[in-house]
Amino acid sequence: MKLKATPILIAVVASAAVLFGGWFIYHSVALESPLNHALNETAGVVDYKASISGQKTVFNVQLNNQANIREIVHKISQKNDEVAGDRVPEIKVTSNTSPQLENWWSTALFDVAQAMETRRYADIPAALNAKAGQLQGLSVQTEMDDDNVYVRLTEGEHVKFVILPRTAAKMGVWSQ
Repeated sequence: MKLKATPILIAVVASAAVLFGGWFIYHSVALESPLNHALNETAGVVDYKASISGQKTVFNVQLNNQANIREIVHKISQKNDEVAGDRVPEIKVTSNTSPQLENWWSTALFDVAQAMETRRYADIPAALNAKAGQLQGLSVQTEMDDDNVYVRLTEGEHVKFVILPRTAAKMGVWSQ
């Protein structure tokens, strides 16, 4: 019996299309869509995109000036656990910051990093408030939960949000 190449090739292409198409639809509809829907309903989130890659879920969120970063991170983590299971959430926050605010943060970062490394989290608000006078009109708010320390810096209409992981293995360059 002689096999014909054309029917075999068509079967292979059709099978691959069904498998990868099914995986793509599952990935989009069952995983990313519920995460994006949860972000859409979260107060303070202006723009968002959740995407799953490998063993992590990446959340790119843009926040308005009134956002409560601790509540947003909690809601994202909770929804990620429900939908994505063991995938680790990685949250990237953008906000309406300014060059002056970024420069001020870079000068305060040493004291914050030292407090984080020594696990003296109560030193963070004190260190930030002590330096707050260097930038006119700067307001500093800090919060903490079991996983992170949250910093909100407000200077007029500009806001910078920072999420500092309390787990030493997760610490690194804080890009928020």
